[in-house]
Amino acid sequence: MSEKKDPKSFELYLLKKRIDILKKKKGYHTALISLYIPGNKTLSDVTNYLKNEYGQASNIKSKSNRKNVMDAITSIIAKLKVIKTLPEEGIAIFVGAIPTNGAGTEKLESYIVLPPENITTFRYYCSSEFYLDPLIEMLRPKNVFGLIVIDRSGATFATLQGSTLNIVQNISSAVPGKHGKGGQSQRRFERLIEQATSEFFIRAGEHMNKIYLPLLEGEEGNKLEGIIIGGSGPTKEKFAESNVFDYRLKEKIISIVDVGYNDEAGIKELIKKSEDLLENFQFIKERNLVQKFMMHIAKDTGYAIYGEEEIRKYLNMGAIDVLLLSENLDYIRVQIECNNCGWNEEQTMRSQEFSKFEDKISDIHCPKCNSSLISVKSKVDLIEYLGNLAESVGTRVEIISGSTEEGGQFWAGFGGLGAILRYKVEDK
Repeated sequence: MSEKKDPKSFELYLLKKRIDILKKKKGYHTALISLYIPGNKTLSDVTNYLKNEYGQASNIKSKSNRKNVMDAITSIIAKLKVIKTLPEEGIAIFVGAIPTNGAGTEKLESYIVLPPENITTFRYYCSSEFYLDPLIEMLRPKNVFGLIVIDRSGATFATLQGSTLNIVQNISSAVPGKHGKGGQSQRRFERLIEQATSEFFIRAGEHMNKIYLPLLEGEEGNKLEGIIIGGSGPTKEKFAESNVFDYRLKEKIISIVDVGYNDEAGIKELIKKSEDLLENFQFIKERNLVQKFMMHIAKDTGYAIYGEEEIRKYLNMGAIDVLLLSENLDYIRVQIECNNCGWNEEQTMRSQEFSKFEDKISDIHCPKCNSSLISVKSKVDLIEYLGNLAESVGTRVEIISGSTEEGGQFWAGFGGLGAILRYKVEDK
């Protein structure tokens, strides 16, 4: 069995777009078929299974539904005949009769999805909507880390999953500060501090159990990967060594780190000081890439560019090492063509502007032959357009979250379009 690969952020973005499209497709009765085929499945076995389903479909009482289901199965069998070898990850096929304007206006639509992760189980579903749970599950970040910063004055609990940092809880303690008096009063005060600290630890341990035990006992692939504890002074070690939280969580502690704060700033410092442990997390990858990009911009090294026109130029030159695209980008790349002479042109526009553009396309005249026979040849999401162009020239593509601090800066300052170059281009 091959090693399970870590999906790229661009692959996951494309999958999310496909899922969004498929979610909107609705049919009647059982006219929409979803088929998941693992990579190790024999195609002849799948075809025989579908032929049996075709025979079963002949018993459907509704004439229109019977026809739609049988047409969908026939379409899938035809597609499988074209496929010589299944991808290692498998394939998902979605075919069904989608109404365009009520009953009787159904048109057969088909979609093929090459998943970024292995499909493990053969599944065949007929319903009024496509079955998407296995694909949606692939979008969920697989590893979760628990992050705690604690000192005598309080504690903060957080989780890090994929590119999402979630500050779950912040609690304060009732532990008194230092006391200057000596003698018996001092000893009594020390006992009060010890008692208050013990009570605080118990309360913090209860929060530990409440927050992290459900993750420890979660579904396979989404369990708690580890716990990192930080703080100033010896409190963090004492807490980690105490018995105030479940022993299973104690076994998950992988590092104890010195940090200066017990709040969200402390959590961020804890992440920064634990990069070696968290290096495979998308959160860390994104932050480091954006910071590297901004460093090149600030120092004017000539190794970073931004803006769509510049990016397309340097992609075509093969000069871009890493392409950074914000998930907030809501633009499309539209190609129009003259049906008379073949002239064509590409334009970038906001997604919501396309309908108005389409309404006015009849007013456009071809600059080559002056014909008004202009039509839209293609329309593609800008992230997908640039991402595919990048991958065709061997450029790594990273989709930057809009919810992180660095992702927000990248979007606000550079429009969500940037790149780090392989080499400095002198004629820039």
